[in-house]
Amino acid sequence: MIRVNENYLKLKRGYLFPEIGRRTAAYARQHPEARIIRLGIGDVTLPLPGACVAALREAAGEMGRAETFRGYGPEQGYEFLREAIIENEYRSRGVELEAEEVFVSDGSKCDTGNIQEIFALESKVAICDPVYPVYVDTNVMAGRTGEADEAGRYGGLVYLACTPENHFTPAPPAKPVDLIYLCYPNNPTGAVASRAALARWVEYARENRAIILFDAAYEAYITEGGIPHSIYEIPGAKEVAIEFRSFSKTAGFTGVRCAYTVAPRALKAWSAGGEAVEVNRLWNRRHCTKFNGVSYVVQRAAEAAYSAAGKEEVRRLVGYYLENARVIRERLGKMGYTVHGGVNAPYLWVKTPGGLTSWQFFDKLLAEAQVVGTPGSGFGPAGEGYFRFTAFGERGQIEEAMERMSKMSSGG
Repeated sequence: MIRVNENYLKLKRGYLFPEIGRRTAAYARQHPEARIIRLGIGDVTLPLPGACVAALREAAGEMGRAETFRGYGPEQGYEFLREAIIENEYRSRGVELEAEEVFVSDGSKCDTGNIQEIFALESKVAICDPVYPVYVDTNVMAGRTGEADEAGRYGGLVYLACTPENHFTPAPPAKPVDLIYLCYPNNPTGAVASRAALARWVEYARENRAIILFDAAYEAYITEGGIPHSIYEIPGAKEVAIEFRSFSKTAGFTGVRCAYTVAPRALKAWSAGGEAVEVNRLWNRRHCTKFNGVSYVVQRAAEAAYSAAGKEEVRRLVGYYLENARVIRERLGKMGYTVHGGVNAPYLWVKTPGGLTSWQFFDKLLAEAQVVGTPGSGFGPAGEGYFRFTAFGERGQIEEAMERMSKMSSGG
């Protein structure tokens, strides 16, 4: 008799975003006349940069000619893209990397979900709360946790509450942990981590032989000076951190798919017998076994994001979404909402009004304004009573959504 992986049965609820889609679709069927504005899922809406489109076309043409056709490429990514990443994202900030430390992939969601495979099941995992659901769910699926309690916290995980009081950047836990998931600029709260805050985490990881899994998918949205764009700007971080980056929210690659993970050679984990093992080697083995690489045409498009024209177009894309965030932040503030984020990130973290739960506010917002957002409780127990709005949208719709919300009734 074939049996299922019963760890999947611990996942009590459906993945957050499909549930949002289900509720929205049900409302749309009942109200076919409604013009629903979606500010929930963080999907970009502007077209690809022209430089990237031109590179896609040129590379597609190469694939159509025998003399320039390419089959399987290197699983880790073509050298032209890896070198472009190092030059533009790291060397420009004083961080030196080798090409062999950069692994091109089809998305940071995949990488942050898959990275846990190379670590022991008994590893003690610390996550921020609220948190991007993939970090939690993939560890549950792997069997690294117990069952969830009534609040939604899984046994075996160390939850680090992110609150307004700690500026959504928690201090390291009092007890040792092995794996630490950090995401800054943060999804969902929109918070950033200062250099001092990241330095404390690096010191903690070094003292406890822990590894930080640092998701920096939104670093291009940092507008304030002095905020690190990479954890490797912190001395010693190469010895304790893996970094994840993406072209999705910068160059608009959500439908094209390209990202990368940095696993420095200085980073070590240990065998049961105490032998130091290069994490880079393990990730390379996993990557080559389970992934055949990102397509040549997509990697050429990603490379084009670093051309002079591409950089300017990416700056305009990011600027457009940040202006959307400003509009949302200021308009909601005038309505009396308590709003966090939206300055160095495309997300706004809003306190639900009138004591409403996150899902109650979701239903109210959909029914009264035909606007969709993301319930904070979907990001973890500490997200209850909050709501996430995304700035990825068309300016006119953003403004219309704010106008509709200004006319909503107060209370539940």
